[in-house]
Amino acid sequence: MKNILKLSLVLLIAACGGGSSKAPRNLDNACLLAREKPAYYSAMRKTEARWGVPVHVQMATIHQESRFIGTAKTPHKWALGVIPIGRQSSAYGYSQALDATWDEYRKDTRRFGAKRTRIQDATDFMGWYMAGSSERLGISKWDARSQYLAYHEGRSGFAKGSYQSKAWLVAVADKVDARAQMYRSQLNGCGK
Repeated sequence: MKNILKLSLVLLIAACGGGSSKAPRNLDNACLLAREKPAYYSAMRKTEARWGVPVHVQMATIHQESRFIGTAKTPHKWALGVIPIGRQSSAYGYSQALDATWDEYRKDTRRFGAKRTRIQDATDFMGWYMAGSSERLGISKWDARSQYLAYHEGRSGFAKGSYQSKAWLVAVADKVDARAQMYRSQLNGCGK
């Protein structure tokens, strides 16, 4: 009986927190987000230490890509407006990594067990990708706008300037940059 109670308590605690893919309640306050989801903040700090991509840049990008929902997927494509015919892309998880890019990351980092639904793996992927963009394209790791454009368009698309004909995407990148600056200021103020 005692073991059943212990197991029940462990399951209850697991159901209430850390590993859940439920989004944080307040996505507009980095301090509250870090307090509510300490595992998210810890993962981002670890990524910052490993790859040099600041927490606020990661946070703003994840906000844009998945709103911190670990099981996020792209919308369905529809035939005749009513028949679902698959997803818009293979983007999945917190980082919305595409299948091929995720496979490249796992091979390059030798993290074959990494999962897009695990925040630690998603932030590490993001750090790896953005560090690569910094190295290959000369984009500062602190430049949330350009990092987001390279993240969205791919490095070769960014290098060709594919985003320049997409006013909607440039507007999104500006929002990511503004959110990153907001998060940076908040994190500096809350002592994180």
